[in-house]
Amino acid sequence: MKKIIEGRVYNTETAKLLGEYSYSNRTDINYYSEKLYRTKSGAYFLYGEGGPASRYSKQVEQNRWTGGEEIRAMSPQGARAWAEEHLDADKYAEIFGEPEEAGDERVALNLTISAATKAKLEKMREDTGKSMSQIVEDMILAE
Repeated sequence: MKKIIEGRVYNTETAKLLGEYSYSNRTDINYYSEKLYRTKSGAYFLYGEGGPASRYSKQVEQNRWTGGEEIRAMSPQGARAWAEEHLDADKYAEIFGEPEEAGDERVALNLTISAATKAKLEKMREDTGKSMSQIVEDMILAE
């Protein structure tokens, strides 16, 4: 499926599938399936489909519903929250890097960096298996 949201293309054929979750089976009217994707430019989105009583249902008449599908753009925080809820810890770590151990006192911090810097940081995360936060913290504390 392919959809344009706010001038950006989200395409399940060209994006990387990161994880998936489904509820019940296709014969159940409540059935739904969701798949988390990341585009080549790093944007996250969720592709979902489901039966006539699912969150993906579409109204066809006043009291008549059918199954449907849709794509929803997601923020990185939204993608992490979805993955925490629907994927196991190993799959989460594979996608986003190892999370911090429980009990560590941490403070959330938002930074704006260049796309090239982000790409280099993601490469370092893949190479080392560390979270981006841990890489930055290690670099700062190494001085």
